[in-house]
Amino acid sequence: MSVRVTWWGHATATVEDSGIRVLTDPLFVRRLAHLRRRRGALPPPEAARADLVLVSHLHADHLHLASLARLAPGTRLVVPHGATTAVPGLRRLAEALALRVTELWPGEEFTADALTVRAVHAAHDGRRLPYGPRRVPALGYVVAGAARTYFAGDTGLFEEMADEVGPCDVALLPVGGWGPFLGHGHLDARRAAVAAARLAPRCAVPVHFGTYWPIGLDAVRPHEFHAPGQEFERLAARLAPEVVVHRLGHGESVRPAVAR
Repeated sequence: MSVRVTWWGHATATVEDSGIRVLTDPLFVRRLAHLRRRRGALPPPEAARADLVLVSHLHADHLHLASLARLAPGTRLVVPHGATTAVPGLRRLAEALALRVTELWPGEEFTADALTVRAVHAAHDGRRLPYGPRRVPALGYVVAGAARTYFAGDTGLFEEMADEVGPCDVALLPVGGWGPFLGHGHLDARRAAVAAARLAPRCAVPVHFGTYWPIGLDAVRPHEFHAPGQEFERLAARLAPEVVVHRLGHGESVRPAVAR
């Protein structure tokens, strides 16, 4: 059975595996606070169609309540442990839509029909800023079905990454951000290429770049907006030559080769 990956922009992607649609970090708006969508049309309504939704952490560009409100009632939603306590609006939304919420710690897993989802550590601040001081872990996820797909969420490099993730066919790796400077706990194009070398997936899809940018900062380090996808592709060819890179445009899909 083939696997299909569609990138909608930022960290939002649909992974279709074993007849199940898995949606990651849905963000379906033209503007979020000081950020505006600079590239790619807004995802079509079909992008919100999902059997299973994975939220990597509580930052508003990854856990976006208005985008989650577009989900069909009863959708399965996977979030980091403590998310519904830290974000009361998420709890209210889950009750209103009868969302089936599963909270995971790193290392925990659950089965959804033909898929197994395992949460892994992410080296990233998982708080719902500016609320605090409650801390909720940031997660990546490994989705195992016909393929093993790693969705990294937001993360920096960490020594145990390859051991925690394990063998994978597809890696959805963040390669940029939404501003001219990446803080701690992020992968840029170079660090993402190093991650690809360590993980050694059959293929990698760069995400989390070239979508949102702060209003008024168009002329500040614009290469950080435009270049990360191509730069990752170039560096991965040198550092991880056996990994096939699929650099998608917004709304584009690929059916990556997976182990049989």
